[in-house]
Amino acid sequence: MKKTIYIFSPCEIKRKGNTLCLIKANGEKKYVPVSEVFSLMIFGETTFNKRLLEFLSLNEITLHIFNHYGFYMGSFYPRTHYNSGFMTLKQCEHYLDHTKRLILASKFAEGSLKNMLKNVTYYHNRKGGLSSTIKFLEETLLKLREACSVEELMAVEGQAKEQYYISFNTIIDDAEYHYEKRERRPPKSRLDALLSFGNSLLYVTVLGEIYKTHLDPRIGFLHATNYRKFSLNLDIAEVFKPIIVDRIIFTLTNKRMLSPSCYMEELGGVYFNENGRKIFVEQYENKLKQTISYGKRMRASYQRMIRLELYKLEKHLIGEKEYEPFVLQW
Repeated sequence: MKKTIYIFSPCEIKRKGNTLCLIKANGEKKYVPVSEVFSLMIFGETTFNKRLLEFLSLNEITLHIFNHYGFYMGSFYPRTHYNSGFMTLKQCEHYLDHTKRLILASKFAEGSLKNMLKNVTYYHNRKGGLSSTIKFLEETLLKLREACSVEELMAVEGQAKEQYYISFNTIIDDAEYHYEKRERRPPKSRLDALLSFGNSLLYVTVLGEIYKTHLDPRIGFLHATNYRKFSLNLDIAEVFKPIIVDRIIFTLTNKRMLSPSCYMEELGGVYFNENGRKIFVEQYENKLKQTISYGKRMRASYQRMIRLELYKLEKHLIGEKEYEPFVLQW
C-alpha cells in the first residue's frame, strides 16, 4: 500500500533513479521507492527543483505545503490523468441547478451531523451527561430537511456544530482542552490548534483522493465554488471530520499523549510545534489505516472509505444511484 511521506525537518528532496532521496541538514540520506509514495506533506523548510516536480507528476504524486504554523498553503497538483469533461459538466449542472445542489449539500450536512451524533451517543453511553446534545442534534437533522437554501443549511449545521463542540467539555477529561468558542485564525487555545491542524490534514487527504477520480476538486456543493482553489474536498471532509479528526483528538487528550511542550504561542495564537505535529500525524496515519465495517459484511480502511465516498458521488452525478453519506455503524 502506498504511503504519505511527512517532512517536518529541513531537508532537500532529489530524484535518484526511481527513488526519492531525502537529504537532511546533517547530510543523512533516506531513500524511498517512488512506487511506495502516495503523496508528500511538507511542514519543514524544504528544497527541490523542477526535475523533481516532473518526476512527481509522471508518477501521479501530489505535494502539499504547510506553513510554519501548520496551516495548509497549497499543492502541486500533477497534470490531471483522470479528469473527465463529462463529469465536470455534470458537476457544473448540479451546482448551477438550485434543487440539485441543495440535495447534495444537505446530504453532506446530514452525514456530518449523523457522525457527530455517533460520537456523542458513544460517550454518553460511557460517561453520561450528553442527553441534551443528543436531542439537539436529532432535532437539527429534522431541520436540515426544511432548509430552502444552502446558506440556510450551513447556518443550521453551524448551530449544531457549536453544541457539538460544547459536548467536548464532557467527552474530554483534561481541563486544558476546555471549549469556549471556536477560533481559527489564529487558533486561541490548544483545542483550536488540534481542530485546525487535524482538519487541514483531512482536507489535503481528501484532495489527494479526489485526484484519483474523475471529479474536479474546484466544484463543491455545500461549500460555495468561488475564488478558493478547491471546495469539493471541504464537502467530503465534513462527513469524515467527526469520525477521523475528532476521535483522534479524544484519544490524544484523554490518554494524555500531548504535553505543554507540544505547543508554541506566537502572534497571539496557539499552534502545534514539530513535536506536536509528529504525535498527531502518527495517530492520524494509524486512523487512516484502521479498517471498519460498511455495507453487508464488507470492510475497508478509512482512507479507502474516502475514495468510495467519491465514487458514490460520481454515481449520483451521472444519475446511476442517489448519493447517501457514509455513517459509522457503531
